[in-house]
Amino acid sequence: MESAELETLIIDAADNGVVTITMNRPKRLNAASPQMFTELRETWNEIGGDPTVRCVVMTGAGDAFCSGADLAADGGDGPRRHALQGLNVIHQTVSALYSIMVPVIAKVNGVAAGAGMNLALACDLIVASDQARFSEIFARRGLSMDFGGTWILPRLIGLHRAKELAFFADVIDAKQAEDFGIVNKVVPHGELDAFVDDWAGRLAAGPPIAVAMTKRLLTLNASADFAAALEAEGMAQSLNFTTEDTKEAVKAFLEKRPPTFTGR
Repeated sequence: MESAELETLIIDAADNGVVTITMNRPKRLNAASPQMFTELRETWNEIGGDPTVRCVVMTGAGDAFCSGADLAADGGDGPRRHALQGLNVIHQTVSALYSIMVPVIAKVNGVAAGAGMNLALACDLIVASDQARFSEIFARRGLSMDFGGTWILPRLIGLHRAKELAFFADVIDAKQAEDFGIVNKVVPHGELDAFVDDWAGRLAAGPPIAVAMTKRLLTLNASADFAAALEAEGMAQSLNFTTEDTKEAVKAFLEKRPPTFTGR
């Protein structure tokens, strides 16, 4: 994937297969405008079809991750969308993120609220600065949760805890988010970039086919019965045994060296 700079996003593609997507509206705390939702959807769809991408890092410019949908933003000079049409764009956007086969790390450097919090939840791993803050802020705006939050959050932290965060719309700090099980790691703000770079590099160096199938199995089997989960695991593992990566892993183990994975 070639590096590109869009109206609301900055995309950096590293040589090791790590793509960093930076939401770039710092004066609005990276609030998601209609243009940003469109650019995010198109970018995630492009990444989904690019075999050179091994890992994605999502973050925000300045002092925020994403403060949610920009309720003050308009849709440009074209015809106004009905509310359901606008929400359909949001649904397509989060579906595109959720469908990416490679691991996605949310690097939360500041506030993540509303759709911004749920964008982080839709990623596979969340690493937060100790200065990060989280809120399902919808109720304060007279709104119900969206961007997939009603599906993801209770599966992550339990139904009653999810209702607590949704009903009261409180702002919680990074340590509380870690205690609730929302984030994987909280690190000092000055160490955030280095920590995420290390995790992203390790993921990018892993076996892409096996990691992709494990990601999909964990996602799908969260709502499957045990028998269906075992069947899906068997099918995925059978495919792994036909790949060059699995042969390379075994060979590297026997030769006592690190494996080199190619995604074949």
